Amino acid sequence: MFEDLTEKLNRSFRSFLGRGKLSEKNVESGLRDVRRALLEADVHYRVAKDLTEAVKARAVGQDVLGSLRPGQQVVKIVHDELTRLMGSGFEDIRRASTPPTVVLLVGLQGSGKTTFAAKLARRLLKSGCAPLLVAADTARPAAVEQLKTLGAQVGVEVFDRGSGVDAVAVARDGVAEARRRNLAAAVIDSRGRLHVEEELMEELRRTKDAISPHETLLVVDGMSGQDAARVAREFAEGIGIDGVVLTKLDGDARGGAALSVRAVSGRPIKFVSVGEKVDELESFHPERMASRILGMGNVLTLAEKAQEVFDRKQTEKLERRIRAAEFTLDDFLEQIRQVKKMGSLGDLAQLIPGMSRMKGLEAEEGRLVAVEAMIHSMTPEERRNPRIIDGSRRKRISRGSGTRVEDVNRLLREFEQVRKLMRSMRKRGPFRMPLSLGGA
Repeated sequence: MFEDLTEKLNRSFRSFLGRGKLSEKNVESGLRDVRRALLEADVHYRVAKDLTEAVKARAVGQDVLGSLRPGQQVVKIVHDELTRLMGSGFEDIRRASTPPTVVLLVGLQGSGKTTFAAKLARRLLKSGCAPLLVAADTARPAAVEQLKTLGAQVGVEVFDRGSGVDAVAVARDGVAEARRRNLAAAVIDSRGRLHVEEELMEELRRTKDAISPHETLLVVDGMSGQDAARVAREFAEGIGIDGVVLTKLDGDARGGAALSVRAVSGRPIKFVSVGEKVDELESFHPERMASRILGMGNVLTLAEKAQEVFDRKQTEKLERRIRAAEFTLDDFLEQIRQVKKMGSLGDLAQLIPGMSRMKGLEAEEGRLVAVEAMIHSMTPEERRNPRIIDGSRRKRISRGSGTRVEDVNRLLREFEQVRKLMRSMRKRGPFRMPLSLGGA
């Protein structure tokens, strides 16, 4: 995510960070490079201009130019201004005082609106807010079927009347059904078009009048750069929206949409979709996103991913086994599976300060697959007690897993190192699970 922009911005910062003292001329030169990086990332030209001017206004003061580390001060100012540009903090969807909370999703065709509907429903369900999905994109039969398939994946029922019927009536009846069943929320997947047109806007205005949503969210393709900001402005002016959702952000190396949407449309970004899977949805935190863009990592989001993925009962069971010195290769395998649920190693590296430009993660990801294969090729007794794995057993495991004997040897060495680490932690006093193994 934002790889190109991050690399270009960090290249621009070298002119600041490599100097013991800065002059106004140095700042202006470096900020020209920053503005160029933003424009190449498809950030709206006015947004790029306003941001660099705001940074310059703050950076040329004596408190910066006369400080011991002026370059780092300028980078911090850029971080602050990026944060301000994207918003003051996370803005969640408003909840109704009397259920159901009605959320209307709007957007152009192909923006990822139907997939986001399921992701939002899953998020609501996990927070204890039972939702109903409403298939109001009745012009496209595939949209109804897609929503029903996704609804089954996340365990949420879908209200539909089939295709070719009046979309406004379906939305209204879906909300009434959620109310009749005392459900906490209704998420309406509305019809999209290939581009903004009056017929679409009129239908959405009639839908809003019929259901009075508590939240109207525009779903836009995060890879569309300035175009996403333009679409957000047109929807904000045409029907009124409460927030924006950026999808496909995992494939966006530039970052133009994330930096332009709020400034151009006046509406906050509320969620970002970072993959196709139903659990790949993140709340939008401007400060964290600014850190991510600048390659500073995003440890809070990493911690939230860990809390969501790691099973608390499983973690407590593992803690008890470690205390009793019973950590086995089965436990080792379970931890690998839990980490993989959090996403690819490349995605996780983006969240860890200093690791965003780390190379060779694809090879490490492939090695995790090989480790799983090797452990699966062992007998239950071998997993419980790896010390019985002699030369002939190692050859059998390597053949069964399609790996080399050297790979099996490396796995067993690393596992023994982990066991030693666990024993030393147990002896130091009150035991706490490390983050990498799912603890707080």
